Amino acid sequence: MTFVRLDRTDSVVVATRPLEAGSVVEGITTNARIPSGHKVATGTLTPGDPVRKYAQIIGYATQPIHPGDHVHTHNVEFRNTSVDYEFATDHRPMRPATSVDTFMGYHRDSGRVGTRNYIAVLTTVNCSATAARMIANHFKPDKLAAYPNVDGVVAFAHGTGCGMADSGDGFEALQRVMWGFAKHPNHAAVLMVGLGCEMNQIDWLLDAYGLKQSPTFQTMNIQNVAGLRRTVEMGINKINQMLRIANEASRSEAPASELMLALQCGGSDAWSGVTANPALGHACDLLVAQGGTGVLAETPEIYGAEHLLTRRALDRATGEKLIGLIDWWQDYTARNHGSMDNNPSPGNKQGGLTTILEKSLGAAAKGGTTPLTGVFKYAEPITAKGFTFMDSPGYDPASVTGQIAAGCNLVCFTTGRGSAFGSKPAPTLKIATNSELAARMSEDMDVDAGDILTKGVSVEEKGQEIYRRLLQVASGARTKSEAQGLGDYEFVPWQIGAVM
Repeated sequence: MTFVRLDRTDSVVVATRPLEAGSVVEGITTNARIPSGHKVATGTLTPGDPVRKYAQIIGYATQPIHPGDHVHTHNVEFRNTSVDYEFATDHRPMRPATSVDTFMGYHRDSGRVGTRNYIAVLTTVNCSATAARMIANHFKPDKLAAYPNVDGVVAFAHGTGCGMADSGDGFEALQRVMWGFAKHPNHAAVLMVGLGCEMNQIDWLLDAYGLKQSPTFQTMNIQNVAGLRRTVEMGINKINQMLRIANEASRSEAPASELMLALQCGGSDAWSGVTANPALGHACDLLVAQGGTGVLAETPEIYGAEHLLTRRALDRATGEKLIGLIDWWQDYTARNHGSMDNNPSPGNKQGGLTTILEKSLGAAAKGGTTPLTGVFKYAEPITAKGFTFMDSPGYDPASVTGQIAAGCNLVCFTTGRGSAFGSKPAPTLKIATNSELAARMSEDMDVDAGDILTKGVSVEEKGQEIYRRLLQVASGARTKSEAQGLGDYEFVPWQIGAVM
C-alpha cells in the first residue's frame, strides 16, 4: 500500500512511504517527490478551490494544482473558518458496558481515587521555587526506601505568581491550578511554600477554596520562617512527618468510572489523525462506556473541527460554550498580532500537516464518538462524566497542567514526530503514530499505533490495547516516561495577561 484515501470526497490521498516523481498513485502519476505522510492531488484544483481531507476543508489552493502534484504549504493557504454551527444533531451514545472494569487505586477521604501516591511541594510564586526544589531533592531514593507505598516527593515550581493583576483570567487560572494540585487524588499530602509578599497569597487561596491545614496539608512562607535555609530545614521536617502517613495508603479495587483521562497530542504528523488519535478516541469511548471521563483540551488545536464537536454537544448550551472559547481565542490571537494558523509548528509541517484546519481535524479524533457532556475553563474542576472539553493553549506542558489540575489522574499522549513528555502526579502513556518512530524512540513510546498501517490492525483493536494499558498504568504499572524520571519540570501553569 503506497497511499491512504480517507474519504471518497477528498481531493487528496496520503503517501504511506516516500514516493519518487513518476510513481503511480490511484492511476495518477506523481509530478514530484512526495515525502511519507504528505498529500498527493487526485484531481485538478484552481486558485481559491477548497482542498478536502477527512471529507472536510483543510485549506484553499493558492495556485493551479494538477493531479499528481504535491499538496502542501507551497500551494495551499489557511483561511479563517465560517461555519453555520449545528448543536446536538449527532448523538451516538455509547452503550453502557455489560461488565465493570476495575483498577487498583488509592481511595481518598474526598471520595476520589488516585492512580499514584505522591507528596507534593507546591509553590505559590517563582520566588519560592528554589526552596521547594531543595526540599523535594532531599528525598532521594535512599531516604524513601522505608516508605514503599510513596511514589516520591515532587516540587511543583513555576515562573509566575507575582507581577500580575490580583483578579481576572490570569489570576483566577493560577488559583484554580493551585487548588487542583493541592486537592489532587494522586497526592497523599501537600506542602505549600510561598515567599510572603507575592500577589498569589497563600491565605487568599485557602479562603477562596476552603482549604484547611492538617497533618497532610501544610503551608509556610520564607519571609515568616526567616530565610531560605530555615525554610528548607522546616520543609524537610514537615515532609518527614507526612511520609509516615502517606505510606499507610495502599491500593484497593476501584471501578474504571473513577478514571479521568487527559487526551493529549504533541509533535503531531499526518498519521496522528489516521492511527493514534482515532485509536485513543476508541479507548476514550470504552472508558466512557464504563462511566469514566475523557478530557480533550488545546482549544487552538480544535479550530476548524469545532463544528464537529458542537454537533456532538449534549445540548445547545454546551455547544455554544465551546464556540465562546473559539471566539475568545480568535480575539486573543488577533490582539497579540498572531493568527490561529500560527499552529501547526515547523515540525508538524515536515510531518505532512499543512494548516491548523488539517491538524485540528486529526486532533479532535482523540475525543472518540460519544456526546460532548461538558465544556470547562482552564483548570476548572471537571464535574461531568463522559467526553468533556477543557480550554487551554496548544502548548503541551501548560495544557496538561490544566488537565491534571481539573482532576485527570491519567494522561494519554500521541505523537508522530516524537516527544519526551512526561507528567506528575498523573502518569503519561505515550503512543507513536508510526512504527518508525516507535522503533527509533523505543525508550519513550509505550504503544505503537503504526501497525494500523503496516499490519492491518484495526483502530478498534488498537483502542482496546490502549484502554487495557491504561488500566494497568492506573494500577501502578510504570510508563516509559516515569521510568526515565520525567515530570518534575513539566508543571507549567498557563500565564494569561500582562506581566507587570
